Amino acid sequence: MTRSECARYPGAVYTFGQMAHTVRALKALAHTRIAHMPLLSVNELTTYRWTFEQDVLRYAETGFTAIGVWRQKLTDFGEEKGLELLAESGLAVSNLLWAGGFTGSDGRTYRDSIDDAVEAVELAGLLKCPCLVVYSGGRAGHTHNHARRLLSGALAELAPAAAQHGVTLALEPMHPACSAEWTFLNTIDDALALIGRVESPQVKLAFDTYHLGCEPGLIDRLPALARDVAIVHLGDGRAEPNGEQNRCALGQGRVPLAEIIAALHRGGYAGYYDIEIIGEEVEGADYAGLLQECKSACDRLFA
Repeated sequence: MTRSECARYPGAVYTFGQMAHTVRALKALAHTRIAHMPLLSVNELTTYRWTFEQDVLRYAETGFTAIGVWRQKLTDFGEEKGLELLAESGLAVSNLLWAGGFTGSDGRTYRDSIDDAVEAVELAGLLKCPCLVVYSGGRAGHTHNHARRLLSGALAELAPAAAQHGVTLALEPMHPACSAEWTFLNTIDDALALIGRVESPQVKLAFDTYHLGCEPGLIDRLPALARDVAIVHLGDGRAEPNGEQNRCALGQGRVPLAEIIAALHRGGYAGYYDIEIIGEEVEGADYAGLLQECKSACDRLFA
């Protein structure tokens, strides 16, 4: 998905009264979840065409207990109403997407991006969300050293606000074939070097299996990396990323998801696994059916 695709989207119409009635019926169900089950959520990018209220209702109906919130959808729905709807539904918020662009690659100034990120941190705090996903922004003609300085300076400035609101800044690297608009960090080591440079407990790694799941030697090193991971985005693909992201249903691609999950578990990772499936293969999918497929796949992966 490109930045240009992150715009308005069609959705079915619900009245707020209808939504409130439905989520009240689901609230009791949310409290019956088995405590030892893995922490699973669905990212709103997965159901790109649905509105925020549809996402909340349908995720809860399918049996998920958490949601990865996309700021654009929440803003379109209204933050105050959204907070009320989430509270009624019983859904937790696993992570908030996104803040960043500190290199100016999206046309904003460095200060504009910082101010926006502060707002995102404050929103994450209101949502009782453990982490905010951060993208550096593309290199935008800067030298690598200067781009790293911009990013590390931004993270250092944001870390105190993140600590105040109980939020972790989750820095996400992406596969180089589809990262140019989003980040100049392309490997786990790229991100870890930046995290080490900032030296703050508020800055950790967003680990996306679609982008990073096939790195050489990954499974062997994951247990040691688990402590540095703030959020895991579960994604699969039939082929290596090439241009646009093109993910497939979980368990139907080349990413060794079961091995990754097992390795993270061995390392003590106890955070959320947030399902993120986007791309041409799923853009016209029946989302209700896709959610059921995801739920079934996770039942197998975490068995």
